[in-house]
Amino acid sequence: MRIALPLLIVPDAFDRRDSAIPVVTLTGATMGTGWRILFACPRTTDPAAVEEKIVARLAGLVAEMSHWDPSSLLCRFNAAPAGRWLALPPDFAGVMATGLTIAAASGGAFDPAMGRLVDLWGYGPPGPTPPPTPDLIAAALAVSTWKHLQFDPGSRRLRQPGGLALDLSGIAKGHAADAVADLLAGLGLRDCLIEVGGELVGRGIRPDGEPWWVDLEIPPGTAAAPLRVALHGLAVATSGDYVRGPHTLDPRTGRPVANAVVSVSVLHPRAAAADAFATALTVLGAEAGIAFAREQGLAARIVTFNEGGTTEYLSPALAAMLDDGVGI
Repeated sequence: MRIALPLLIVPDAFDRRDSAIPVVTLTGATMGTGWRILFACPRTTDPAAVEEKIVARLAGLVAEMSHWDPSSLLCRFNAAPAGRWLALPPDFAGVMATGLTIAAASGGAFDPAMGRLVDLWGYGPPGPTPPPTPDLIAAALAVSTWKHLQFDPGSRRLRQPGGLALDLSGIAKGHAADAVADLLAGLGLRDCLIEVGGELVGRGIRPDGEPWWVDLEIPPGTAAAPLRVALHGLAVATSGDYVRGPHTLDPRTGRPVANAVVSVSVLHPRAAAADAFATALTVLGAEAGIAFAREQGLAARIVTFNEGGTTEYLSPALAAMLDDGVGI
């Protein structure tokens, strides 16, 4: 078993450790998936009260960013007329700022403005559809690029250019994990592991002094070597089509991704960024993806699978975290 350790350890995590307090687990459903929280629970903390706050926080995010709820702020933006500016609440604005930054850095390999394409290919709320014609793809592409968006971070306003549809499914779950971790920190619960739909955030340590250990997913049928990560002040997001089947689109071409990548995992201090970067690397493919990870200083693992077998690519930043320090 290979082990990846964070390069920075927070000393006060050990100073506040109390081996006598329990780890409490809470679970629930959100964003069409599940959430799970493990946290070191002081005797003065009521887990039911914590759960109530988590449920409310996640419900607020769904009301803002759901592609599936017609009453959400995202859906209202998608239906707005050309030229309309919409005021965004802090969460939505933060997600747009992160998403647009990564879209620009990746040359559009991640794009929060591809809702029309998602629906066209049958991956959105309208449900399955026949494969679209080249003309339909071209028409959706014409209105589906992040470059058409105007975002004013100072006033937190976003302009609908006309016909553009946001889809934040490649970043919203990561943001939700960050938001819950920040919520717990505000309650004085700084030692926790949060999972929302497979995106994870680890803060502090367990009461027994161990970090929050997470094994990176191994796609079925591949020979990828196990890799265990200590999530201490880190988040990890994994992108791949092996759970839900093919569903990743290349926003630049408007067509499904056609490369040998089966899994991408990215480690980052914030899960929202890890989530979006993992999608971008999946779209870019192994060689371009690992070059982009190197350029961005991302700790990333890319796994490919084809007739030649399984190949694993590790970015230098992730290799630096490993006990053997070997990367590509």
